[in-house]
Amino acid sequence: MSLKEKIMIKLGLLTPFKYKAEDVVIRRNVSLQGRENMSIGTKTYIGENNVLYAGKAPLTIGNYVMTGPNVTIITGDHRIDLVGEYMRNVTNEMKMPENDRPVVIEDDVWIGAGAIILKGVTIGRGSVISAGAIVRKDVPPYTIFYSHENIRPRFTPRQIEEHEKMLKDKYPEDFN
Repeated sequence: MSLKEKIMIKLGLLTPFKYKAEDVVIRRNVSLQGRENMSIGTKTYIGENNVLYAGKAPLTIGNYVMTGPNVTIITGDHRIDLVGEYMRNVTNEMKMPENDRPVVIEDDVWIGAGAIILKGVTIGRGSVISAGAIVRKDVPPYTIFYSHENIRPRFTPRQIEEHEKMLKDKYPEDFN
C-alpha cells in the first residue's frame, strides 16, 4: 500500500479492502463502493470504467480474474415495495435480506466488456462471460455464457480434467 493510500485511509477518505492480494491491477476510472465488503484475489485485472458495488452483501473476486472495460458488478438492490416512501429514501436498515445477496466470481474467469453481474450470482471457475451479457443466475464452471438461453461448455469433461492437472503442475503454489 502506498503512503498516499495510507494517509487517505487515516483521514477517512479511502476505505481499505477487506482483503487485497498481490499483483492486482485496477485500471483508471474504476468505482469501488463498499470496499470493506470486497475481496479481490491475486493476479486479478479490473478493466477501465468498471463499477464494483458491494452493499450489505459481500463481493468476492477470485484469483486470475480479468474484466474488460465498463463491467458492472452489484451485490445489492433497492427495496421497491414500500407504499408511501420514495425509493430514494429507503435506507439500508429498511431493506429486506433478499435485497442484498453475495456475488462470487471464482478463479480464472474472464468477464467481457460491458457485462453486468447482478446480486446473488456465482460465476464458476474457468468461465467466460461474453461482452454485454447480463448475468442474473449462477454460471457453472468452465462455461461460455452469452445469455441464460445461450450457454455452452468451454471444455469437455476430459479437457477440464487435463486443464486442471496442467495448472496444478505448472502453478503448484496456487493449489495449496
